[in-house]
Amino acid sequence: MSRRSWLWSALAVLPLAGCTTSAPTAPPPAPPLKLVAFDSCAQLEKELRAATELSSTAESGGARLAVPGSARAADSSVAGPAYSGTNVHEAGVDEPDIVKTDGKRIVTISGGVLRVVDTATRAQTGRLELGVPAYGETTLLLAGNRALVLADGGGGPMLREDTRMMRPGHGRSEVLLIDLANATPRLISRYRGDGRIIDARQQGSVARVVFSSGPKFQLPFRADAVPENVMQDDRNAIAATPVDAWLPDWEITTGGTTTKGQLDCGAVSRPESFSGLTMLRVLTFKLNAAELGAGDPVAMVADGDTVYGTSDSLYVANNETWRFNSATARTSRIAPPDGTDIYRFSLPPTGKPAYVASGKVPGRLLNQYAMSAYEGHLRVATTSWTDDASAVRVLAERDGKLVEVGAAEGLGQGEQIYSVRFIGPRGYVVTFRQTDPLYSLDLSDPAKPRVTGELKINGYSAHLQPVGENRLIGIGQEADDQGRPLGLQVSLFDVTDPAAPKRLDQHVVTGAQSEAEADPHAILWWPATNLLVLPVADAALTLRVTGDQLSGATSLAPASAGPVRRALVVGDVLWSITGEGLLATNTSTLDRVAWVDMK
Repeated sequence: MSRRSWLWSALAVLPLAGCTTSAPTAPPPAPPLKLVAFDSCAQLEKELRAATELSSTAESGGARLAVPGSARAADSSVAGPAYSGTNVHEAGVDEPDIVKTDGKRIVTISGGVLRVVDTATRAQTGRLELGVPAYGETTLLLAGNRALVLADGGGGPMLREDTRMMRPGHGRSEVLLIDLANATPRLISRYRGDGRIIDARQQGSVARVVFSSGPKFQLPFRADAVPENVMQDDRNAIAATPVDAWLPDWEITTGGTTTKGQLDCGAVSRPESFSGLTMLRVLTFKLNAAELGAGDPVAMVADGDTVYGTSDSLYVANNETWRFNSATARTSRIAPPDGTDIYRFSLPPTGKPAYVASGKVPGRLLNQYAMSAYEGHLRVATTSWTDDASAVRVLAERDGKLVEVGAAEGLGQGEQIYSVRFIGPRGYVVTFRQTDPLYSLDLSDPAKPRVTGELKINGYSAHLQPVGENRLIGIGQEADDQGRPLGLQVSLFDVTDPAAPKRLDQHVVTGAQSEAEADPHAILWWPATNLLVLPVADAALTLRVTGDQLSGATSLAPASAGPVRRALVVGDVLWSITGEGLLATNTSTLDRVAWVDMK
């Protein structure tokens, strides 16, 4: 057994005893949400360390224990012309991206620099060096005269020399509050805290940012690599590690003054069962506040890597895709995860989020679009870790649990899900191996979700974008009969008849790919002129949805400006954004209007 396998088990299996601050007494009655807070640092430390003794001979990597019964205790002040946002999952719930607009200005981040472009004068009016880590891509949110910048400090999966198995590492991420009221953007506050930023969601001027952090300790190296000796060394190292190693800390700098803080043991809770290698915390930041605070953290001993938000809920899923993929799941000696955990936090109009329910579904999620809340239920699409069978499951909240009330199984046997879209009481799922079945589902009866029709075509859609009533755009790859990709394809689907979805038209760019295939933020759909825009290499590909056709394909290529990343509409101007500048064209004629250089 490898050191990595044993260590994962040692940290993943957490015994859950009742938490008290005094001598052990009879546990209180179980609360309805079956959530327990660690109200004692000594108890937290004891339970974390006890895990090593329970799992020193385990090899299952994803092992976990259930809780014993005793422990079941847009700012309206900014006016401007009609404008698009960047593409998001749920209307009214914004998502961080590399560009934002309020109609009066466009704010971009590239190369660690925030820039502001005035949409009326079509000129860059502000620039600010952010001084943030270069790990990953820095993103932002916008509300009124404030921007909230999110800089992931790393802490992604790392490899150890003794195994190919992966686990989260450590990082230190930053959240910056920027004032845009004047010509020169001004940094108000900088929050720097343990862990990596998983994602964030914004409503109005309030942003919820999800962090994930792991324990900070160094394991000794032993040259002989005898399993029993390695495990004993690791046990000794963990036993000597203080509880502070598991508790994330942070510092906030405002106006030259820095304050520091650390998560209190009493603020840490745990769901009914969990793997304890990482700790999630949800922070709340108000963009219109005078400065950043600690974010009023809500923390839980749990893993999570996928965030989905609605107007009243934040869902965090532990997809564990960093640890396994479909290939390693078949060959690894470590058992693949037995499912995906999903945690729901409620978002009250005022105050901090509250953990309210959790559940588990078999298989793995593709991304946040594989989850959708509708009329009191959560619909979830997953693919099995072992046989690539897919299903759509409907969950309901019952006594603090997300429980399955219905399922449509058997989608694309031997294939993986490549895209999902839920629209009201209907759902659409694309699976692929050699051909692309587009499945249409009726979800109107949560207890009896069912497949109503399917369309088999070559290639696949990596994202499904609604473009009007009973119309979907599929963006992905065309493929030959053996499933080999041939180039970017954009398909227009008619889903009027749930029993017989059909493709009306298709546009193919041979040999090409688009960032939109992996990141839906890169897609612009502007219904006012039926305009679809997506980046393709160094250009923006524009198409019109005209009746049953995709027409007027045009490539907008800013000269020597690097790849186009995003597109926005402000008034009658289409803005194509690159890392070096913005190209302004007329939305109707696509004639060039201006070029804004941001070098």
